[in-house]
Amino acid sequence: MLHGHGDDGYQHAHHIVADFSTNVWYGGEPTGLKDYVFSQWATVNRYPEVLTESLAERVARQHNLLPGQVLMSSGTTESIYLVAQAWAGRRTTIVTPAFAEYEDAARLHGHQITFLAWEQLAQPQPLAADVVFICNPNNPTGSVLRESALVALLAGNPGTMFVLDEAFIEFTTSIATARPLLARFDNLLLLRSLTKAYAIPGLRLGYVLASERLIAQLTQGKAPWTVNALAAAAGHFLFEHFDAVQPPTALLLADRAAFTAQLSENEGLEIMPSHTHYFVGALRRGTAAELKRWLLAQHGLLIRDAANFRGLTPAHFRLCTRPPADNQLLINALREWTDLPA
Repeated sequence: MLHGHGDDGYQHAHHIVADFSTNVWYGGEPTGLKDYVFSQWATVNRYPEVLTESLAERVARQHNLLPGQVLMSSGTTESIYLVAQAWAGRRTTIVTPAFAEYEDAARLHGHQITFLAWEQLAQPQPLAADVVFICNPNNPTGSVLRESALVALLAGNPGTMFVLDEAFIEFTTSIATARPLLARFDNLLLLRSLTKAYAIPGLRLGYVLASERLIAQLTQGKAPWTVNALAAAAGHFLFEHFDAVQPPTALLLADRAAFTAQLSENEGLEIMPSHTHYFVGALRRGTAAELKRWLLAQHGLLIRDAANFRGLTPAHFRLCTRPPADNQLLINALREWTDLPA
């Protein structure tokens, strides 16, 4: 899906006062990152490492893995398409609601696709699939799959590869990364992002963690030089200062709780529970597309129309928590929308 994602303000003529449509940490990149990346400008005069090997080694140390268990990518979207390419034509199940790129990548590479509702994941079951895509925490809902349920799925389906997208793992305290399970299960592949939590989506950077066998299979279809030199430099900075660059998750979740509590007082909205700083809501009247256009035109506020998430409806929208002052702007605007004549 080339269009229809969040953070699409560039497509609109309106001035954006506050962008609630993207799940990226609103606080900007970590202190010192920009200066460091700019100091590495001379690296653009040469080709970057073919597979960003030195950064893969640094990531492996961080996760107590072997370098051969890490594959760097230009963001999670590249990782998704690499998986779909490596297992082309297989039977693939996508747990919904879900990021559209799982389905798009699978269709591009001839997969036989089925869908499984998120609520069914907690029920241990045999799955008639070669590959299963799960986003955990889920995008767009902020739901989480507990480790016990994941272990049951992995153990109960040894012939199925589970692709666990942890792009938003830094934004929840309800679960931890499934990385330790890689030592127990060879049918687990983790997708990680370095753009959301560190506010650098324009640099495009992510990685895959799995067994050496699975990483070797992915690498066979990997194009060279997909991670540019400045993105790689950013990655080195982040892992060298790892503890200092983490987003303020506890503050974000506290602000989300206050934000959703006030939104829930609006009788024109239904706000769904979430374990992350982003969440889904639904309109009791009208469509999210109409609301998005109205908010842009009247208030300069941008939201994510969530109708194109499989499993959701035209009434659904996704919001990401911003600073309290921005959140209040949207709370007030949504009250105004609800009071408009039908």
